[in-house]
Amino acid sequence: MSGNLFRNLSFFSATLSLFILVGIFAVLFSYAQQSLHEFGFDFLWIEEWESGEDDEGGIFGGYIPIIGTLLSTLIAMVIATPLAMGIAIFLTEIAHSQIVKPFSIAIELLAAIPSIIYGMWGLFYFAPIVQSTVGGNGVGLLTAGIVLAIMVIPFMAAITRDSMNTTPDVLKESAYAMGATKFEVIKDVVMPYSKGGIIGSIILSLGRALGETMAVAFLIGSVMSIPKGITDPTTSIPVLLANNFAEAQDLEISSMYYLALILFVVSFAIISVAKFYFLGRKK
Repeated sequence: MSGNLFRNLSFFSATLSLFILVGIFAVLFSYAQQSLHEFGFDFLWIEEWESGEDDEGGIFGGYIPIIGTLLSTLIAMVIATPLAMGIAIFLTEIAHSQIVKPFSIAIELLAAIPSIIYGMWGLFYFAPIVQSTVGGNGVGLLTAGIVLAIMVIPFMAAITRDSMNTTPDVLKESAYAMGATKFEVIKDVVMPYSKGGIIGSIILSLGRALGETMAVAFLIGSVMSIPKGITDPTTSIPVLLANNFAEAQDLEISSMYYLALILFVVSFAIISVAKFYFLGRKK
């Protein structure tokens, strides 16, 4: 009896997740209809975002926020991935047992800090450092990408660490017995065994980086222009939605739903490809 109840509850939970996913897509698609009919797929290449005088017309395009979202996420992942892998390897294979727990707690506490705190810290402390080091006005793609990387490192490192800890000791001891060095054990035993968890951590961190709003809103500049340099200000889809949604009407609000739909589809596509291609090949 308890087995059937558990199976039915598990099936209901999985089915509910699927219905929620489909429901979100349906709502975004429905509210984006006006913009879809007005701009079609040209919306992806239009750089302007200007309201009409009557608050009903205007021209709205998603090219700049899409580019800003992808570039800031790319910068964050390029910085965060090697650092998170290094942290996980240090905690699982190198660090003394007495310091593993304090370091692990510190990593998990970093993950619990609200994003707006990261944004305020980045704006008032980190942006001047970037400005004095690489130029620009302090806010822009680089600053947003670096702070975004700092935000996702704890998630990636914690999940990767837990995945590496599942590697059986007998596999590592066998490798050492055959004369392998610590580096070879990590590279040829630990990393391949925990490949699924490592890819999963990158996928989850990528999802957070794509949808992050408040910290990026403080740091990216919120300017509707294509960045010509890595320090130039621009905007992203979540930032544009957060800044303009309250005052938007008619075609503009429909265009925002169009942007939200694009972000949903891009996130879903990237995560799906990563999961089914990489995790499907792990064996």
